[in-house]
Amino acid sequence: MHVFRIPMTLRFRGQTVREGVLIHGPAGWGEFSPFPEYGPAECARWLACAREAAFDGWPAPLRDSVRVNATVPAVGPEKAAEIVRLSHCGTAKVKVGERGQEFAEDMARVEAVRDAIGPRGRVRVDVNGTWDVDSAVRRLKELARFDLEYAEQPCATLDELAAVRRRVDVPIAADESIRRAEDPLKVRAAEAADIAVIKVQPLGGVRNALRVAEACGLPVVVSSAVETSVGLAAGLALAAALPELPYACGLGTMPLLSGDVVTDSLVPVGGVLAVRRPEVDQRALQAHEIESPAWKRRMEEAAATAGEGRQ
Repeated sequence: MHVFRIPMTLRFRGQTVREGVLIHGPAGWGEFSPFPEYGPAECARWLACAREAAFDGWPAPLRDSVRVNATVPAVGPEKAAEIVRLSHCGTAKVKVGERGQEFAEDMARVEAVRDAIGPRGRVRVDVNGTWDVDSAVRRLKELARFDLEYAEQPCATLDELAAVRRRVDVPIAADESIRRAEDPLKVRAAEAADIAVIKVQPLGGVRNALRVAEACGLPVVVSSAVETSVGLAAGLALAAALPELPYACGLGTMPLLSGDVVTDSLVPVGGVLAVRRPEVDQRALQAHEIESPAWKRRMEEAAATAGEGRQ
């Protein structure tokens, strides 16, 4: 196992660095990089994804490229517009609802992104579940003037998402309600979303994510968890293996990291990622490798929770 630590170029989801573990097996490299707040039960799924990548490999792709969106953190309007222009993407996902910020800041950021991407571009917002129902309804109606493609996880619970969905015209996408749920398929039963945002690490790997996507019965957007190119490759493999992929995916996140563990990073060109699997470069890995007993413990606890530690 190789523990890495890579500073981020911008603060994102409250994080300023990205840490994780790379493992190597006969099928290649896998990444285990759950966020700090996740416990052993959630981490067990992230470990299953890493082991699938390292020991089993992935299903054959059905396409050779995937459209991706630009990801705009909770930055000021000028920076938001710059990120969109430099990305050359036709779709932008904008973080809103950041704790400590006012809604007026969200409005200014989304307006700047809409202006930068133009009337033919697509704009979606991601709230990470921070609004209550009434706030979500009121704010999404205001944001609707920017012709939103959808709003991702405006509230925390399925019941709240369903309530918002009944009261607004903006399509609703579920993210945390799928990847952090004990039963991610409840989203469909609750009629809580129009779109499923699928992340491969939290769902235990490409094959399991494909099963979840099929059972949800909703259009899918594959998104990253801000991984290195090793982790992004698993998400890309999932996007490439889906029978249908109507939306741009959130896999163009490499610009959020200041470095990588490969030399040919998975960076989109013209808003598109070619389906491929970069090889870890030893020099690049050594530049970011750290000693961390804490990460070894996290892996052991995740393995034990999954039953892998039992004889």
